[in-house]
Amino acid sequence: MSLPAQAVRAATAIDHAANSYTETLLALDPGFATELGRPGHESEYSDHSPAGLDAFAQAARNTLAALALLTPTDEVDRVTLHAMNERLGLDLELHASGWLLADLNNIASPAQSIRAIFDLMPTATVTDWGHIADRLANVCAAVEGYIASLRAGAALNLVAARRQVLTVIEQCERHASADGFFVSLARDASPSPDDADSSLPAELTTALLANAELARASYSTLVDFLRTELLPLAPTADAVGRDRYSLASRLFLGAEVDLEESYAWGVAELDRIIAEQKSVAEQIKPGASIEEAKAVLNADPQRILHGTGALTAWMQKLSDTALADLAGAQFEIPEIMRTLECRIAPTQDGGIYYTGPSEDFSRPGRMWWSVPEGEDTFTTWAETTTVYHEGVPGHHLQVATATRQSALLNDWRRNVCWVSGHGEGWALYAERLMDDLGYLRDPGDKMGMLDGQRMRAARVVFDIGVHLGFEIPAQWGSGTWTAEKGLEFLRQNLDISAGQLNFEFNRYLGWPGQAPSYKLGQRLWEDIRDARATRDGSEFSLRDFHTQALNLGSVGLDTLKMALLDSSAGN
Repeated sequence: MSLPAQAVRAATAIDHAANSYTETLLALDPGFATELGRPGHESEYSDHSPAGLDAFAQAARNTLAALALLTPTDEVDRVTLHAMNERLGLDLELHASGWLLADLNNIASPAQSIRAIFDLMPTATVTDWGHIADRLANVCAAVEGYIASLRAGAALNLVAARRQVLTVIEQCERHASADGFFVSLARDASPSPDDADSSLPAELTTALLANAELARASYSTLVDFLRTELLPLAPTADAVGRDRYSLASRLFLGAEVDLEESYAWGVAELDRIIAEQKSVAEQIKPGASIEEAKAVLNADPQRILHGTGALTAWMQKLSDTALADLAGAQFEIPEIMRTLECRIAPTQDGGIYYTGPSEDFSRPGRMWWSVPEGEDTFTTWAETTTVYHEGVPGHHLQVATATRQSALLNDWRRNVCWVSGHGEGWALYAERLMDDLGYLRDPGDKMGMLDGQRMRAARVVFDIGVHLGFEIPAQWGSGTWTAEKGLEFLRQNLDISAGQLNFEFNRYLGWPGQAPSYKLGQRLWEDIRDARATRDGSEFSLRDFHTQALNLGSVGLDTLKMALLDSSAGN
């Protein structure tokens, strides 16, 4: 698939350095090549061993040394240099901390990514299934490297908390079971009916089944290691402390914030959102509390979906409508970006997420819903804003816009750099924006958006409070935060299923600093927008601001502020 013609900016020395670094990353991380849809690395894995982690660090050092000799030639270069110095510098700090050797949590560690890459692999042809068979055979080496790193981390007394180890054991046990992911993938393998040969050769079927068994056994080995070697060494304390948390916060925001001030702001923001919810509850049913108003919404048969098929169809229709409505009127959305697939994820871990399109858009952006086992009833009022968050004007608009900018941005800017505070902050900003644009006039949908905002504000309070041991605000308890006190606080502020609550609770404890980046990122996005509006006065255009901001790609929030406020030049 060819992309529409765009004005081409000549590549600079800084672009060449960024592109060279990207090519190095593609060689070091074949899964990244799969994410981008680039051929040539379909069956390989990253080296998850200590030597593999060292190779990534050395690539960052080499690139920073090369960049130190270069001078920006234009605004694009200026942003690239600022962003790469910030990102790669932090990568080296994280590597030096040693915590990459203990990378284990319930959502974003090699325990999940080694399996998850299969979700993005094409399955339409016999050749595609051959690549899957080969990658299944390589799961063993990937797991062995990961175990080597965890073992090296343990030797340095760097081990994830006991709660995280137990959670990952449970996840890996499912993949290691006789009817787990790998076995099911191979057993159900078949090419698309559109393929010239719509059945798999017998030898490929045999290879798939045999290699799936190897992958299954590898995860069984990982379970044994986690249970017998790592679990006895895992600390019971969930809090990571200020030093590790400060580094994680900078990593996820691309900005350094005052953690005490951010915590206090989170407490005040949570109070403000609850007050807004009370006002909306009054619209739903006069005199009703927030909980009573939600009960009214939950009892409305017009707002209930039964089964994942109905959920998928509803997501797709809402997403398609938003794309059609916003294209041109509020955002620049070229035709090639107007396909977004909504799917049920092949896992049951909980959570909703987005995966971007391939570089040529032959694989579109996708919104995935991981439905916990046993859940089959869904309420539309609670999830309308989620579709906007993951789709348009949220992640899909953001990610696909950057992917399309091949004529303007180097590979690193388009495809490598992803900062949670920027990306998730934008998606949360997009939820509020849809309210401002009139898409949440229904008080039920507005309540759902506020519930999402309330959850993200509560995460600021929980995450910073628990990991730094801050005092609990009087309205939520007494003493200092613990994981157990935090869980009860989450129950009061996150209106989600028990399965989702358990997933989120473990996520915040095991992935410090990431959850607050949504709300803190939204805060910084709004601050930058408001400062730009003040600067530009009557000439300020929200549509133009969004276009310029999204064309930057994902960068740290300090870089975003520099690019949008320190210069009036487009980028």
